[in-house]
Amino acid sequence: MPGKSPVDPFAIDKTALSLSSLDEEGDEKAYWLARTPAKRLAAMELMRQILYGYDPATTRLQRVL
Repeated sequence: MPGKSPVDPFAIDKTALSLSSLDEEGDEKAYWLARTPAKRLAAMELMRQILYGYDPATTRLQRVL
């Protein structure tokens, strides 16, 4: 079709996916245990910011009366 991009930006790369049962043990624990504590904390902070939102422009210290 004319005007259609040859690469779909929303296409799923099916070679990067793997299916497994919920009963199987994953390798996530070994992955995170292989990381340094600083990298684990940085990843946890990133997940917290994604979950709860983070906007440095509106982040301020709380007022104390």
